[in-house]
Amino acid sequence: MNRSELCTQLARECELSIDDATVIVDVFFESITNALAQGSRVEIRGLCSWQVKEYEGYNGRNPNTGDTIEVPRKRLPFFKAGKELLDLLNKNIPEARA
Repeated sequence: MNRSELCTQLARECELSIDDATVIVDVFFESITNALAQGSRVEIRGLCSWQVKEYEGYNGRNPNTGDTIEVPRKRLPFFKAGKELLDLLNKNIPEARA
């Protein structure tokens, strides 16, 4: 599902106009993005959580030339699925055969 499909589904389910649904989706994602940019953790209980992890810089190697390069420190978003989502995804999976 992409953003426009999400807006369409929201509009259909809540009997909203596409424009109103688009505003709601935009505010939702902007709120998550802004919270992460400020260093906050975002949790939607049962679905998932996001947080920002900081990684120190290190010396890496260019695989094509073999030259050493400095990789700068960075901050990356980290996604973790919630228990209810994991349970739903793993429901009715056939057992592996020996």
